[in-house]
Amino acid sequence: MDSWPVEPTVPLFFQNSQTTLFLDDAIAALGKVHDESVDMIFADPPYFLSNGGISCSGGKQVSVNKGSWDEGVGTEEKHDFNRKWIRECKRVLTVSGTIWISGTFHNIYSIGFALEQEGFKILNNITWQKLNPPPNLGCRCFTHSTETILWAKKDAKSSRHFFDYALMKELNGGKQMKDVWAGPLTPKREKIFGKHPTQKPEYLLERIILASSQAGDLLLDPFVGSGTTAVVANRLHRRCLGIDNSSEYLEIAKQRLENSGKLQTSSVEMLKGREHA
Repeated sequence: MDSWPVEPTVPLFFQNSQTTLFLDDAIAALGKVHDESVDMIFADPPYFLSNGGISCSGGKQVSVNKGSWDEGVGTEEKHDFNRKWIRECKRVLTVSGTIWISGTFHNIYSIGFALEQEGFKILNNITWQKLNPPPNLGCRCFTHSTETILWAKKDAKSSRHFFDYALMKELNGGKQMKDVWAGPLTPKREKIFGKHPTQKPEYLLERIILASSQAGDLLLDPFVGSGTTAVVANRLHRRCLGIDNSSEYLEIAKQRLENSGKLQTSSVEMLKGREHA
């Protein structure tokens, strides 16, 4: 691990030339990543949504419970957690680095406030519109069909952050790309080695990584789960550090990485021209 900016005491789960995965608590592992060593961060933290409710998957009623890592907590405890890991992310980002954080209404407002409290400057509020969301079984409110992705730079006075404006415009048919991105949920072909309950589709990470990083950059995902960030980063010739506290999900990530060459797709094409007019 000599070439990776992480203290050797973090438990190593998997490593190849482009990716290192750690089996550890996110905050503990982040504390051992070197200062200003990461160019871009994508994070999909716990939603704190596992409360015994039900949802719909494949036309069937299923429990919303995802695991102990997602169990509901009090407002203050949730916000304290978010401030801690976001504070560590700011420390490890390069001066011109940026962070993307995905969430639902269950946690995104705490995250947005925590970003501002820790001195980040929010650049965009991306709305990911899911074209095939599960129905609302309770029929007491509108169908939940979006997630929010906040994009922020280290602080208002930091160096100019990287944004590949020209490529995003090209992907959007020659027009400025808007902050509403439409696309389907994660397809089955991206889950052949196992399922993660909040797994993001590869096309979503492709757009994020292409927009805000360059080939050779070091990316970090502190809640890497089944490894979508790492898989896409490798495909796009970026290096990636991934952290997760579940060996079950990291095993899925490992298998995806080991077979990524066989399963390579160009799913970013799926989003061309899908922005709202």
